[in-house]
Amino acid sequence: MKIYTKTGDDGTTGLFGGGRVPKDHPRVAAFGTVDELNASLGWIRSMRLPADVDAVLGRIQDELFMLGADLATPAYAKASSHVRRVSAEDARWIEQEIDRFDAEIPPLTSFVLPGGDGAAAAVHLARAVCRRAERETVTLAGRETIGDAIIVYLNRLSDFLFTLGRVLNHRAAVVEQPWVAKTPSP
Repeated sequence: MKIYTKTGDDGTTGLFGGGRVPKDHPRVAAFGTVDELNASLGWIRSMRLPADVDAVLGRIQDELFMLGADLATPAYAKASSHVRRVSAEDARWIEQEIDRFDAEIPPLTSFVLPGGDGAAAAVHLARAVCRRAERETVTLAGRETIGDAIIVYLNRLSDFLFTLGRVLNHRAAVVEQPWVAKTPSP
């Protein structure tokens, strides 16, 4: 099987289970950004990460692949019954991970600027990609039916990534830089 099919040369792409849509369709934007997020996490995992962090990110990558398939498979598609859909339990697991990691860090007293340790900065960038995936999924949900848990999952995942960025900075003994609002000039 060749990697190129030429079927997308007309600006369309195939959905799982059949049907074609333009490559700028909200469904494609949503699962494409989830793919970008997954690639970002893969890049982060190539860094020297603590084993517990790597394990959690590995599971999240698996779940993001499933989430992308969920988004790429409309509910009306014949293949829909063959796709594992994102569930409320998936989001609850992320909440447990947030709580577990949040217990390591001091309470947040101000907004913090993304950055710090290299891995933490990369996680903050992944968080921003996750927020974009969430926005694009909300756009899709306004046009078509998607699973109830997808937006919840992405929202929790961005919270987790924020927490993880803080944890990585804390473990690296990097002091987070608080955001300080500037007063308007007269």
